[in-house]
Amino acid sequence: MELAKKLEILAESAKYDVSCSSSGVTNNTRTGSVGSTATSGICHSFTSDGRCVSLLKILFTNACIFDCHYCINRRSNSIPRATFTPQEVADLTMEFYMRNYIEGLFLSSAIIKNVDYTCELLIKTLKILRHEKGFKGYIHVKAIPGADEKLIEELGFLADRMSVNVELPSRESLKLLAPDKDPFALYKPMKQITQKKKEMAQLPVLRNSQSFVPAGQSTQMIIGASPESDYSIVKISEKLYQNYELKRVYYSAYIPVNQDNLLPAVTTDPPLLREHRLYQADWLLRFYRFKADEILTEDQPNFNLYLDPKANWAVQHFDHFPVDVQTASYEWLLRIPGIGPKSAQNIVKARKYYQLHLTDLKKLGVVVKRAQYFVSCNGAVPAGLIKDPEWVISSLISSKQYETLKIANSQSTAEQLSLFDVERFEAAKRKEKRYA
Repeated sequence: MELAKKLEILAESAKYDVSCSSSGVTNNTRTGSVGSTATSGICHSFTSDGRCVSLLKILFTNACIFDCHYCINRRSNSIPRATFTPQEVADLTMEFYMRNYIEGLFLSSAIIKNVDYTCELLIKTLKILRHEKGFKGYIHVKAIPGADEKLIEELGFLADRMSVNVELPSRESLKLLAPDKDPFALYKPMKQITQKKKEMAQLPVLRNSQSFVPAGQSTQMIIGASPESDYSIVKISEKLYQNYELKRVYYSAYIPVNQDNLLPAVTTDPPLLREHRLYQADWLLRFYRFKADEILTEDQPNFNLYLDPKANWAVQHFDHFPVDVQTASYEWLLRIPGIGPKSAQNIVKARKYYQLHLTDLKKLGVVVKRAQYFVSCNGAVPAGLIKDPEWVISSLISSKQYETLKIANSQSTAEQLSLFDVERFEAAKRKEKRYA
């Protein structure tokens, strides 16, 4: 098969893997030759200065021995199959890099023959790139669950970032939809990578010494292919961050590519709004010091369609507001809708030197349109606001957005539960008009 045809097939097969992003690492131990590991990032990611950078994202092979029900590359599917050689992947990467098409490589693979053989092929590919081609740039590679620990370790010394996709949120769903995979084997490489990084951190830093997965590890979960609630998914993500120190958990809305009785109907729309809410909740876990049990509960296990998780938490705990920005702790500032980590830091710095007023908040980076319902400044609150959660909800949601969501919900079979119903929303809008 021609190389161009292989590239077409294997790039197409790799598009469903979303667990790649900016590297977030600068590795100064690699000097000379070509490539760079500056924090400019990789693969369709936006850097802090607004630049979009790209990555050659391919599978090594899509000829898989597994028969996962949700995967386009399952062995029972009748699709074109292809397999690169290590030399071909290395040559492609260097040719694309020298033409300034890419800034790094994202290399994953289906399982060919067995897990150890697949991992050895990936190692051989990276060795050609690092040692023969002299490529010192960013490489994100998939760890192969079930492979020998020595192979995983060797792969980690060649890559910048590794990822192990847990695929489905629960072991029960994985056993049902991916019967060839061992649920316990998925977490073993994660644990190994975490422990090895801790060991390396305790060793003295030597000049030109090898680094082990300097950009950390990530994972991906498919959302909507199995019946887990949003609450269970957020709880799993929280445990992954705590136990394995992951850089990111990625969420991929299930796209029906196979017809299977165990999967949702092909006519079902991808749960994109649910994916969006999970990413918002993920940010609350990582940057806003929220706990999973604060975002959702067993009694209310699914996201509110109309409000983002932070605003939803605020209206549910409306008795804690308004929060005085002049005296509130940094942790409480983070819980105010419209205030992020940067604007919270700006508030803490500014209030050391002068008394804050409501007019100052916008200058400090606060989204006042959202924060105004939840803040005060030295006891002063914005005039004309009604202290009623339902009124606040209706004010946070524009009528146009509400009608769009209402239509989308009536057309979608994958509707998420709301924490308030349509009648209550309409009553709040009527109440707002009376006060106006």
